[in-house]
Amino acid sequence: MILSVASGKGGTGKTLVATSLALSLDITPVQFLDCDVEEPNAHLFIKPEIIKTEPIYTLVPTVDGKLCSQCGDCARFCQYNALLVLTQEVMDFPALCHS
Repeated sequence: MILSVASGKGGTGKTLVATSLALSLDITPVQFLDCDVEEPNAHLFIKPEIIKTEPIYTLVPTVDGKLCSQCGDCARFCQYNALLVLTQEVMDFPALCHS
């Protein structure tokens, strides 16, 4: 059996419903995948035994100052406003970058 709990709106109780369903099933093992990109926190409810972890990285573009003409195309292209073109440099904000 495969169940999915989804919604585009935050704060609707998806995690609570999904974890409650997973904990109430009388089958083992239960596989649970928390796909929340901003705050995956289902582990707070389920308390799983974590066997393995792997680091995840976000690719952040860099600007070569020697090649940059300060035209601003990169900042206009970035839909997350992670780049700021100034007179002498381009500043990047990795926390805003979504690759």
